[in-house]
Amino acid sequence: MLSVLLAAALASQSGPDVPGRGVSEALARERSSIIGSLRYELTFVVPEAPDEPIHGRVTLRFVLEAPHRVVIDIAEPAERVRSVRSGGIELPVSLSDGHLIVPAHATRAGQNDVTIEFVAGDDPFTREQGFLYTLFVPASAHHGFPCFDQPDLKARYSLSLDVPAGWKAVANGAEAATESDAQRTRIRFEETQPISTYLFAFAAGEFSVETAERDGREFRMFHRETAAAMVERNRDAIVDLHASALAWLEEYTAVPYPFGKFDVVAVPSFQFGGMEHPGAIFYNAERLLLEESATQHQMLGRASLIAHETAHMWFGDLVTMRWFDDVWMKEVFANVMAAKIVNPSFPEVDHDLRFLLSHYPAAYQVDRTAGANPIRQPLSNLDEAGQLYGPIIYQKAPIAMRQLELIVGEAGFREGLRAYLQTHRFGNATWGDLVRLLDARTPEDLTAWSRTWVEERGRPEFTTGLSVEGGLVSRLRLTATDPWQRGLVWPQRLRVALGYESGVRHIQVDVAAASVVVAEAEGMPEPLFVLPNGAGLGYGFFRLDGMSRDYLLGSIEAIADPLTRGSAWVTLWDNVMESHIGAGAFLDAAVRALATETDEQNIQQVLVYAVRAFWAHLDPDERGRRAPAFESMLWAGVGRASTRSEKAAWFEAFRDAALTTPSLALIGRVWRRDERIEGLPLGETDEIALALALAVREVPAWEDILQTQLDRIGNPDRRARFAFVMPALSADPAVREQAFSRLALPEHRSREPWVIESLACLNHPLRERHARQFIGPALDLLREIQRTGDIFFPTDWTHALLRGHRSPEAAAMVREFLSRELDYPQRLRWTILVAADELLRVAR
Repeated sequence: MLSVLLAAALASQSGPDVPGRGVSEALARERSSIIGSLRYELTFVVPEAPDEPIHGRVTLRFVLEAPHRVVIDIAEPAERVRSVRSGGIELPVSLSDGHLIVPAHATRAGQNDVTIEFVAGDDPFTREQGFLYTLFVPASAHHGFPCFDQPDLKARYSLSLDVPAGWKAVANGAEAATESDAQRTRIRFEETQPISTYLFAFAAGEFSVETAERDGREFRMFHRETAAAMVERNRDAIVDLHASALAWLEEYTAVPYPFGKFDVVAVPSFQFGGMEHPGAIFYNAERLLLEESATQHQMLGRASLIAHETAHMWFGDLVTMRWFDDVWMKEVFANVMAAKIVNPSFPEVDHDLRFLLSHYPAAYQVDRTAGANPIRQPLSNLDEAGQLYGPIIYQKAPIAMRQLELIVGEAGFREGLRAYLQTHRFGNATWGDLVRLLDARTPEDLTAWSRTWVEERGRPEFTTGLSVEGGLVSRLRLTATDPWQRGLVWPQRLRVALGYESGVRHIQVDVAAASVVVAEAEGMPEPLFVLPNGAGLGYGFFRLDGMSRDYLLGSIEAIADPLTRGSAWVTLWDNVMESHIGAGAFLDAAVRALATETDEQNIQQVLVYAVRAFWAHLDPDERGRRAPAFESMLWAGVGRASTRSEKAAWFEAFRDAALTTPSLALIGRVWRRDERIEGLPLGETDEIALALALAVREVPAWEDILQTQLDRIGNPDRRARFAFVMPALSADPAVREQAFSRLALPEHRSREPWVIESLACLNHPLRERHARQFIGPALDLLREIQRTGDIFFPTDWTHALLRGHRSPEAAAMVREFLSRELDYPQRLRWTILVAADELLRVAR
């Protein structure tokens, strides 16, 4: 009789109370208002074969103040759910739109236990022969196991894994017990601190484990790298960077590391740079384990990545956003902290220049486009949360926070963050919670500041008005406009640079209105140039006046200060993208100035700009005319470079730009190991990159090069990736078409970095004409890519698809798609507009 009543109660859950697909904000609020003291007890049985299902059992323990329906998230189909019991009573299995509803009749005031036996979904488990790992961000945990998949229902997790004998496993909690027989190993982990579902994680497989100790804390690194020399070369640096980041954060926040043990997992071809699972940070192995040929940019990138993920232990893990509309908060503070942490580890580096080059180019790449998005975006359902990620929250938001720190003051900013962490530790908070804490520490109106910087999309445009009388400045005016004509003003601090033969003079300017007179400049000698963002502090499109533009294009190398030069290069490229400077003139300046550039960070950035101008902004005929001189300049840089990392930066640019027969022959000799580059040892990943470059250029015997390279690769994970990519490099169009067609099948998209590399090879500029046929079908797939892939996959997919195109025909295909899909999801439309922006500009 009780089962009949429960079945009737379940059947009655229809109408306006049905939750609907995904996790809506309304459902999340309902659950967070009634559920407390949440715990998960989880068991997974993992078979050795990656195509066999993973079986699981979960008990959700929680407290209710009164009987109430409980909506549990679990991805369909219903056949994955084997049984459901609430309070010891078996319930009929009935799923609706990815939810299992336990009716109020089956709950009680006080402690409740719901036990579910299930078959885990495939999507959040990446499985290869010999290992697997989970990835539940932003809201994919319910695809793996039944749960309340929202960030503000934090829980303690007790995990047990049953895995093949010989496998090692790592999870958020420390290992509590292990037992093995000839066939299986069973591992039980200690209960975690309260964490959100997206932060729960484990990995298991044939891993090696490196162990080290720093300041009394044990560090473990799980990895699958087979090259012992690579592990030995990188191990100490990885441990030291983590240890120094932890020490710095404990001192800055006045909060000890909150999650006990500290492990890292180097995952081959991991989808992201890193993922901040507390107690078990997952990293892309290629970002941690660097070749001997690593550039300064790559070494700084690794240090920043480690600092970023470590900072998440406080910002994101200890205190988590209430809802994913504030996901940017955890990312911005991880990046802001990372910038501060890395400084002491690289005392020889200009860190103001590092901040400029790490944040502004990427932020501008989005904010100059019609697809720009606000830092903080409204979100009605977590099934769209993955679309909130991108350069605006990773790169623009730290720029905004630096401006906020200038307003509040360094000490007030730090005090406010400490109060934020103490007030909300192991809990959740909103942007408004932090604004109120900081607002109390400054007379400025932070709410008004936030409305423009955080809630609105786009950037200001600055123009310079210079009046000179008798060789002296009579007036210097900065005018800021809102390109989208909303009348917005972005309050910010600038340091305007005035250039002279004797050096550069900086004037601090606080912009609080649409027009600002730089009073301090009056009476100064007429400058050679005016650079409104001379110290890389302000944010916007700084349209250069004619005098400044001509001077910088003709004499930028005469500027002695590396930071001012770096800011000038960023501004020049921005003016290229806004059609205020021709790509040829920019490339001429880069070729000339690079010959005397001494700062490695500037060298790296200008090389990136120059190679991009070469491929995307020159037509094939002009590209061919310029190629010999361009390649000669790059090869000369390889020989002139004074450090291994600088030499690597020059050689990468040479490899990426090479077109002429002599240059390709040189690269071929290096790949065959017939010729060595003095002072630049090359490893396996370097040779893979050379083989790819030679094959896509269809050099003689390209097929033999690919096969030989495949046979050379010692690491099985890298070998599998190379084998996947090989068809996309074929000179046979039919083979390339087959390589693209397979990407329509979800089972061929499970290793997203492999897919992106294949798609980029298919759409290389040298294959542009043939690749146009892929644009329409690939855009048609984008909704499915968003639905089935991880958070960066739609962005990476569209960039790999469109980055190699510059033709009017390709631009017309994009415009036709957007005009046809009038009801297309807004965030995906923005994704396309950002990826297509350069194509649409060049193909005008």
